Amino acid sequence: MFFLTRNRWIKQQGVDFKQIDDEWDWDNFIILQAMLASMACLIFPSLNTLPLWNLKGFIASLLLHVTISEPLYYWAHRLFHKPYLFIHYHSLHHSSPVPHPFTAGHATPLEHLVLCTVIGIPITGSILMGYGSTAMIYGHVLVFDFFRCLGHSNAEVVPHEVFNKLPLLRYFIYTPTYHSLHHTEMETNFCLFMPLFDALGNTLNTKSFELHKRITSNSGKNGRVPDFVFLAHVVDIMSAMHTPFALRSFASTPFCMRMFLLPFWPLTFMIMLVMWGWSKTFLVSFYNLRGRLHQTWVVPRFGFQYFLPFATKGINKHIEEAILRADRLGVKVISLAALNKNEALNGGGTLFVNKHPELKVRVVHGNTLTAAVILNEFSKDVKEVFLTGATSKLGRATALYLCRKRVRVLMLTSSTERFQKILKEAPVDCQNYLVQVTKYQAAQNCKTWIVGKWITPWEQSWAPSGTHFHQFVVPPILPIRRDCTYGDLAAMRLPPDVEGLGSCEYTMERGVVHACHAGGVVHQLEGWSHHEVGAIDVDRIDLVWEAALKLGLKPVSSVNN
Repeated sequence: MFFLTRNRWIKQQGVDFKQIDDEWDWDNFIILQAMLASMACLIFPSLNTLPLWNLKGFIASLLLHVTISEPLYYWAHRLFHKPYLFIHYHSLHHSSPVPHPFTAGHATPLEHLVLCTVIGIPITGSILMGYGSTAMIYGHVLVFDFFRCLGHSNAEVVPHEVFNKLPLLRYFIYTPTYHSLHHTEMETNFCLFMPLFDALGNTLNTKSFELHKRITSNSGKNGRVPDFVFLAHVVDIMSAMHTPFALRSFASTPFCMRMFLLPFWPLTFMIMLVMWGWSKTFLVSFYNLRGRLHQTWVVPRFGFQYFLPFATKGINKHIEEAILRADRLGVKVISLAALNKNEALNGGGTLFVNKHPELKVRVVHGNTLTAAVILNEFSKDVKEVFLTGATSKLGRATALYLCRKRVRVLMLTSSTERFQKILKEAPVDCQNYLVQVTKYQAAQNCKTWIVGKWITPWEQSWAPSGTHFHQFVVPPILPIRRDCTYGDLAAMRLPPDVEGLGSCEYTMERGVVHACHAGGVVHQLEGWSHHEVGAIDVDRIDLVWEAALKLGLKPVSSVNN
């Protein structure tokens, strides 16, 4: 989990989509183990009558592991680094740039068979000695696989103080740092779990123990400070499982409901209750862009909680603490996601900026770019649009921008006061392009709908055939009209030079982020020094759009594809 291990990382890069795809079949080794075990039970029925426990079996398997399995693996591993075997087999394992527990299972069938032999010798030997037991078999396999995954975890969890007190112990148990050096300096540190055999074979990397001490000594300090933070929140119970530390492969694809998630729902619900009672903002993902570290932090609150009147104070406290923490760390820009910048909650971030005028971190809602993405979806020949959520932050900016372009905007709102307030902001010669309407029937001849407030299937029925629904409402409306088209939520694709990105942002495609996230990225890369909170500055919409395109971000709406 990033929020638990970020200060103990050995390699600072993230695991990207390519590595995740390459390691997709990491569980082949587990499947092979299960197949071989099943075959053994069928061939040797006596295995089914083994006792549950036999202490002598554990001792025998340990001795056989140290005296046979460890040296056998050491020399086999060295052979796999000979040119022919490395090129045709072992290079696959070393192709993963960032070690990860799943990297332990990323290998060829030949290597899996060698590992099965190494793991099977102590088990078989103990059984032949008459000391076999069910607990010994399962225990040996689980411990073996655990240490394999530990060595590839890229997080140093073994404190160096242990080796200071027991110096010889460092030769009998390896650490993640020790094995990570093998992946960077491949002619050293070949051992399975015991560096003793590297010492005997003169292949022990001299930097191993000093690097381990340096990493663990720095674990209590703050790691690299992010340049940009996207402050998100949990959407719902199901999407809470769409996180890299829960289900990495699932998180690397856009979120959608899957049946295999249902058994985990009760557990996730209980975790939600625990988070509600005791939790703080945590790191969930990160990537690098042009030498700058970008992180996503999550406020431990679910979507429905934002609509509970008694919960708003606590939510604002979490957001405020995250902003102040970012300010203390030296973060340059923090962007508020979705409900974290709700007008009714904190005025689009103005609450925090007004309360803490000395903030060095720039607070950004990113909605200027969201508006730009939506507005640049329109074709040049659009003369009339129908706008729901017309008096919201985005609705207001959209209406004022379009009326300046001489586009007639049918603004659906029952509040004449709010409509008049927006109308007065428009240039005098453009005010006649803003029209207040109170019913959906008014748009029955308009084929361009901008949905800023959720509409029901019945309300959609008033749209004429051929209508395109642009939308900035969360969740998106139900696409029930087959004779109409539906736009995506405002989003942009990150530049191609992004590094270490390995998880999808909710329902977004790989490499795509919500426009408010992208807005914060632009703010940070451009070095703008102002806060972007409260009402959207209509005059900056084109400026922000052009800056985003200049930086290499691309719109991904179906209208633009």
